[in-house]
Amino acid sequence: MCAAPLVLRADNADGDKERLACPDGHWTHWDNPLPVLAALVEIEGRILLARNAAWPATNFALITGFMERGETPEQGIARELKEETNLDADHIALIGVYEFIRKNELIIAYHVRASGQISLSPELVEFRLVAPERLKPWRAGTGYAMADWMRARGLPVEFIDWGTAAPAPITPNTENT
Repeated sequence: MCAAPLVLRADNADGDKERLACPDGHWTHWDNPLPVLAALVEIEGRILLARNAAWPATNFALITGFMERGETPEQGIARELKEETNLDADHIALIGVYEFIRKNELIIAYHVRASGQISLSPELVEFRLVAPERLKPWRAGTGYAMADWMRARGLPVEFIDWGTAAPAPITPNTENT
C-alpha cells in the first residue's frame, strides 16, 4: 500500500511467528498454503499414473492441479482431469486431505473413476496404467493419499523412495499421443 520494502517482523498475535510485512503495519504477507487437487484416476480397473515433462523418467504420480476461483474441489478435479488427460470424471470420491509443507500446499485427494480416450496435455509426457495391487506409493502428499486408498481396499502398501524406482515394473504405455 505504501510501497515500502517488506521486512520480517514478529506477528505478536501468532506466537511471534515472523512474517513479511510493511514496516509501518499497512500490509502482511500471510503466505498461506495453496489448495492443490489430486486425482487417483481409475480407468477400466487400472490406475493412471503420469509423468510430468520436468521429472526424471522413473517418476510417475497422480494427476494434480490448482483449484480455480469459483469452482468446488470436485469441479476442479474434473476440470484438471479433462485438461491433462482428456478423460471424463464419472465418479468422484474424497480420499483425504494431506499436507505438503515443502511446497506450502494442502492436497485435497480424490479417487476418480474416469472414462474416455487418454490424450495427455503438453505438460505430461508419458503415462502408465497400473493394476491397483502393483501400486507403490511414495512418502509425500499424494503418495500418502495413494496408500490410504490402497489400505481402504485391503491392498498391501509398500512405499518406495521418490525418484528411485518406477511405481510398478511395467512397460510404459505408448498410447499417449
